[in-house]
Parts: sequence; C-alpha cells; structure tokens
Amino acid sequence: MVPLAACGAGTASPAVPSAPAPPSTETDTAPDTAPDTAPAQESPDRAFAELEERYDARLGVYAVDTGTGEEIAHRADERFAYASTFKALAAGAVLLEYGVGGIEEVIPYTEEDLVEYSPVTEEHAGVGMTLRELCDAAVRHSDNTAGNLLFDALGGPKGLNDILRGWGDDVTVMTRYETALNEAVPGDERDTSTPRALAADLRALLLGDLLGEPERELLTEWMLTNVTGAELVAAGVPEDWTVADKSGAGGYGTRNDIAVVWPPEGDPVVLAVLSSRDVEGAEWDNALISEAASVVAGALAPAGP
Repeated sequence: MVPLAACGAGTASPAVPSAPAPPSTETDTAPDTAPDTAPAQESPDRAFAELEERYDARLGVYAVDTGTGEEIAHRADERFAYASTFKALAAGAVLLEYGVGGIEEVIPYTEEDLVEYSPVTEEHAGVGMTLRELCDAAVRHSDNTAGNLLFDALGGPKGLNDILRGWGDDVTVMTRYETALNEAVPGDERDTSTPRALAADLRALLLGDLLGEPERELLTEWMLTNVTGAELVAAGVPEDWTVADKSGAGGYGTRNDIAVVWPPEGDPVVLAVLSSRDVEGAEWDNALISEAASVVAGALAPAGP
C-alpha cells in the first residue's frame, strides 16, 4: 500500500545552525566608579514561585539545553496528571512498534467508540482510519477517540505503560482511557507523570535513537504542525524559535505542554510545563504555561553581545 502523505510541508526536523562564537572574555575597562546599569535577571526559581502565586496554581517545569546540559527545574519530580500529552508518547510507541511501513492498517471503530472531543474520528465512524491517520489526529488535533484507539493498538494503557518502562521511564503511571484519565484528582497517582520524566521520554523520541529516522521525522512533523498549542510554549518563546509540542488539559485546572524547541542558534531545548489547581472545576490558564516557557527561554537564551 502506498503510504499516505504526511501532514505539513518541508523537512520534519528543523535545521539547527552552528553554535555562536563564545563571548569575549576581555575585562571591562570602565572606571570602578561607573554605575552598573544592567538590570539584574530574576532567578527562574523566584519567577516560577511568583507565577504560582499570581495564578494560584501549582507549576512543574523541567527544561534542559541539550547542547550545554544546563537544566532548569521547578517541582520537576512532583506528579501531575499528564492529560493529553500522552498522545505524543502513544504515537511514538506506535511508530516504534509498527514502523512507518506498518501504520497503513485500517483500524475499524463505530459511533459507540466515540468519546467527548473527537473532531477528526467522528467524521469516520463506521469506516475506520489508518494508524497513521489516528496518530495524526491524536497528536495534531488532540482527538480523544484517536488516543484511545492508539492505546488499543498498544495493548491498552497498561501496554503503553510497559513500553515506557522499556524506555527507562519508571515514573509515569498509565491506567485509564480518555476521558477518565483527565480527572486529575489531587493525590491520585493514576495517569500521572512528572515534568522530568515526560521531558526524558520526549527527548528520547525526537532527539535520541529510540526511533528510526523515518519514524522520528514523522513524529516530529506531527508535533511541529500541532494545532492546539499556539497559546502555550509557542507563545512564550521568541518568535524565531521553532516549537514541536503536545498540549494537555484536564480537571482541577490542569494545563500542560511538552515540547522540543529549536532556537535559531545553539542546540534544541526539551521542555515540559505542567500545572494544576486544588479546586474541583477550576479553570486553567494558557498564560501560565506561556509565561513559564518565557522564563525558561530567558534563562537559556544565548547572552547578547
């Protein structure tokens, strides 16, 4: 069977320019009495704490510059409901298990299989979609039925959980299907992970050698052309940074985004930003995620001349 055309155009992996020359180490010749007019940059820890206070939310952040190894972490090992961010991992696992050549299989389903928020799969109930199309719908459109069908292709949530253990992720706990996995009740470890663990999974998928090159490029392209994350990490980093991300949202004000971002200079940054509130029915704030991403970008961006 001839493979379907992948979404988007151009290459899947953004070109990463060579690193800039190191800054000059010459000493400043200005008199000792000259005032220091450069504003002091607020530490990421303090900035994140202020965001938590301002938005009345719990915020988890983990970021790593893959070139320098510099890390930024805030509640990076605390548990949060992962919500729809799992769909990037599920699509990656499907690509790993089936390969690009094996995702043209049509998966049948009916209207009875549809769950809330399934803008793509609801158009094909009774006909079915290929695994490639389901991955596209789950990652790019966060289609919930597509996410469940990917679970089924992997042996259910437990099947994907076992696959993650094989990747070295012994933190993430996958238990339920959509939409129950979005309940996000505080203290419930089901369907949770940590910013650090999700970032490690995403790094292995998009930047490591876990996937073959064709599979890695396809997953990257799906995440580059994701239509649900424009107000999240992408809104917080500079406009000339390229963002491949997967968003998530759930109960108790849960709002998440996991991403690989490519600055115009330097190496990619892997970033996971997760958030929640303690009140049932609380709304989420996209701006909390974008402002946290802005803090990360400011801390990791190369220093100007």
